[in-house]
Amino acid sequence: MRKKHPSRQDCLRLLEEYKTPEHVVKHCKAVADTAVKMGKALNEHGYHLDLELIEAAGLIHDIARVEDEHWEKGYELAKSLGYEQEADIIKVHMRYSPFSAVEHINETDLVCLGDRIVKEDAYVGLDKRMEYIIEKARKQGHADAEKRILEKKKEAQALIEGIENTIGMTLDQLMKGI
Repeated sequence: MRKKHPSRQDCLRLLEEYKTPEHVVKHCKAVADTAVKMGKALNEHGYHLDLELIEAAGLIHDIARVEDEHWEKGYELAKSLGYEQEADIIKVHMRYSPFSAVEHINETDLVCLGDRIVKEDAYVGLDKRMEYIIEKARKQGHADAEKRILEKKKEAQALIEGIENTIGMTLDQLMKGI
């Protein structure tokens, strides 16, 4: 019988087999580590988040990053391997909205938030990450995307504030060492 979620080693092997570029693998590791760290802190305050699911989904969320509609391709791959919960997170990670209130936070919230506060392979926080996304959109000729990005940033900021109030520290403090 197969484990409920792929292990870290299984995920890294999948990324290698799928020929995911090294810079994307580093990004996936940072997203997974950031999301798991938030999950652990919340679990220490009475939550019951599935850290194995968070880690696995974080590690493979961008497995198909170099392909068009990578969220769909990644979803199909994870689903074909029997990783239904990971597949569901991968499918929504690019456009996930709205985030849950902190009282109802789930694994998808944490993986998607992790992806929005990690730039390349490091935790940078929401402001720096969103500045980067807006600049990238401008360079690609999508100046109209800024308004939508800023609306999504407000949603993410509300969840971050809920997490920080719950765990009694800022995410910057929590992430020291990542």
